[in-house]
Amino acid sequence: MDSSPERSSPEQPPIERMARLRQPQQWLVLVVFSLLFAGALELAALPAALLIGPMLGAILAGTNGATVRVPRPLFGSAQAVVGCLVAASISADIFPVFYNEWPLFLGAVVATVTASSLLGWLISRWRILPGSTAVWGSSPGAATAMVLMAGAFGADQRLVAFMQYLRVIFVSMTAALVAKMWVDTSGVEVPPIVWFPPIDPLAFAATIGIAIVGGLLGKLLRLPSPFFLGTFIFGAVVHLGFGVPMQLPPWLLAVSYAMVGWSIGLNFTRPILSHAARALPQIIASIVALIAFCGGMAFVISRVLGIDPLTAYLATSPGGMDSVAIVAAAARNVDISFVMALQSARFLVVLLIGPSVAKLVARNVRD
Repeated sequence: MDSSPERSSPEQPPIERMARLRQPQQWLVLVVFSLLFAGALELAALPAALLIGPMLGAILAGTNGATVRVPRPLFGSAQAVVGCLVAASISADIFPVFYNEWPLFLGAVVATVTASSLLGWLISRWRILPGSTAVWGSSPGAATAMVLMAGAFGADQRLVAFMQYLRVIFVSMTAALVAKMWVDTSGVEVPPIVWFPPIDPLAFAATIGIAIVGGLLGKLLRLPSPFFLGTFIFGAVVHLGFGVPMQLPPWLLAVSYAMVGWSIGLNFTRPILSHAARALPQIIASIVALIAFCGGMAFVISRVLGIDPLTAYLATSPGGMDSVAIVAAAARNVDISFVMALQSARFLVVLLIGPSVAKLVARNVRD
């Protein structure tokens, strides 16, 4: 076999190409492709570029035989940083708005979660995707959190990531297109990212401390996805209850996103990628159906309650909170506090009840 490499080379499967490289070379290839993908996505102004880019690079490497893996301590640390980010993103300002409009918010959140769960149940019932994977993947918001928790609850984390980030892209692009019907955003420029801002010693130390303590508490309490959930819960209590500030510099987030993206992408194989490609039409159909449902709900809210149509649409948009916030800030007639309060309320509800809904739907699918 070894004596005739020329003859076997044309038939050698490409899966061995990365496997033939030494580990430092594999990491170099992975980093280069991750930077290329992330840069291209940033230039195209697509959301979550710093996470999706490395994930695409890792998928390319994983399906070509890469043997490198992100060490568990680094993956756990990245999850803790994401937990801090989610905790810090919850503002106390949303509570007065939620208190004044709680029947509307509750109805909109329940309707959206119900619709997304139904779509996930149908995808699972029709055996398009296995088990509770489709339910986690259809969850309307908290994309990175859902991906991190899905693996701990037995779902296929790779397919969940595929569904979630595809939905984020669709939702964000749709929100931008809809906004153009009401407001000219051509003159609005997104401020450049300051990758290495001055470090606030107290806030940065508090962030690191919250990540460490939260991760340890998550492990001690045996929470699913302990580093993420433990840090999120502890960070939210400390941040909202005691007003402790947190600082998450872009370089730290970029490294953490890369760790998460690589951890997911490197586990992709050719069969799982083929399965995702075969399910793509149904996944896109479910995303479009959810966007249409939320758009219809926004239309009803706008007509019945007299809320600005763009405000209602952005508030009910199923995910892509960062992109929705940018679009809302660009429009003068949009009630940003209303938009972010409803988005945050759904985000919290999805985090709290997502695991229970996924387990319930998975049980019904098996029955």
